[in-house]
Amino acid sequence: MVLKLYLSKSDMNDHEDDEQVKQRIALLEKLESSIWSLLVEAGGRSELRLWLCNSIAGINSISPRHQCELFVKILKSKREKRTLATQIFQLIFEKQPRTAGHVLSNKSHLLENFFKGNRRRILQWFSSFSGNGDSDHKKGAKALSQFAFVNRDICWEELEWKGKHGQSPAMVATKPHYFLDLDVEKTIENFIEYVPEFWSSDEFAESLKDGEILSIDREFFVDFFVKLINKDSKEAWKVVNEFLIEQPFSSLCRHLLIALDENDLQHFLESLSKLLKTRTEPVDFTNPSYWLEIILTKWSDTTSMDQIFLLNAVISEKRQLLRLINEEENREEKMKIGDLVSQVCTSSRPSNPFAKDEKPVKWLGLQAWALYYRLSEECQTPESWESLFNENGISFRNNRYSLLKSEDWESDLDEKGSSRFKHKKKDKHRKRRRRTFDADDILLDLEFSGSSQGVQVSTGSWMLSTDGYASSWTSLDLPEHLSSFCLSTWLKRVVAR
Repeated sequence: MVLKLYLSKSDMNDHEDDEQVKQRIALLEKLESSIWSLLVEAGGRSELRLWLCNSIAGINSISPRHQCELFVKILKSKREKRTLATQIFQLIFEKQPRTAGHVLSNKSHLLENFFKGNRRRILQWFSSFSGNGDSDHKKGAKALSQFAFVNRDICWEELEWKGKHGQSPAMVATKPHYFLDLDVEKTIENFIEYVPEFWSSDEFAESLKDGEILSIDREFFVDFFVKLINKDSKEAWKVVNEFLIEQPFSSLCRHLLIALDENDLQHFLESLSKLLKTRTEPVDFTNPSYWLEIILTKWSDTTSMDQIFLLNAVISEKRQLLRLINEEENREEKMKIGDLVSQVCTSSRPSNPFAKDEKPVKWLGLQAWALYYRLSEECQTPESWESLFNENGISFRNNRYSLLKSEDWESDLDEKGSSRFKHKKKDKHRKRRRRTFDADDILLDLEFSGSSQGVQVSTGSWMLSTDGYASSWTSLDLPEHLSSFCLSTWLKRVVAR
């Protein structure tokens, strides 16, 4: 396959006049328009937003202190919109319930209304008595029994028993299993009305510290904490800040950014852009989200959200986009995109004039995706890959084995059934080959792809000089690897100018 990848500086330094550059940009604009129409019509903007959130999560140059500032800024600016705060506290309850429980223990008196008139909550928290003694009572039950003994002079009469008569403190102390006969619901109702001291007691507060009570009604406690931060509770804000500092940036982005609407997400990117511009470290081109860092540090003022959505799709979601194009209902659009890709790959090249443009990342990103598309569609044999490597000066080491022949293999190759059937056969034979080769062997990549000649089989894998021969690339992975390598190579030259 003869296809120029423009990996050497001499390839990109050839002179082009302004008219040639304009023609290439016009061609890429047509490709951009076709891809964008397909993305918006098929997946909608919510899917594009989700993809972008995943790419933002890949940025690895944000310090814990700065990530906290980024999310707190959004949180404080959108207090009236509860979605982000709700998501944060749900994560806190899941990952660090004790920090929230500590706040509750200091505000235990506020939970009186949590139990008032709610039989389910009362029984869940206060009815777990044990017959083995006070030390084996659980949470609320332990708090209730301890408080009752210590303050028996003011509350023992409010204990309701299921038997014909009540039990004395002395009797219950010698026979702790008697607490199993306590009418918990009526007792707590009495405490709510006649024993306010219980709700601010050390015993009740202690039962809340590990945060287990949060599981009784997550929705109630999320609302409880959201109201606390809206009232500028220092304790609640401390919990939020510590959580945002301690959690990985990637985790926060994946769980929290999706809760933002598009305008809020844009404000987040603006804040992130200002932060990245203060960095002195060079861009890490080994990071998959490097392109996003480049945009945010150099061209954020001229790049719209639509353009970022598009770029994220063609750079970070290549396979998803290709699957979308290959869907049956998009046949007409696929033909149009295929024709444009062919023109881009034969008449366009990523050259230095792009560096003068205000949107070089967009044009280079589209060019790299066009390369990915063409490699995926047209590079089908080991010979075509080796020809591509040789044409572009990419050194390689080939790992190729002969297929084991059997009646099963031959029948599989002759099979003209559904793609679903082929996938099942593919999985089956991959397992068989794992049993056949030694552990040190490099597993072969077996692909079945429809063509005018029927079913075609590609085998083998390559180790390339593009990554220092560090990985073994199969024909399934090569289009993505090579297009990504080309893009990073092109962008390094643009960024360096």
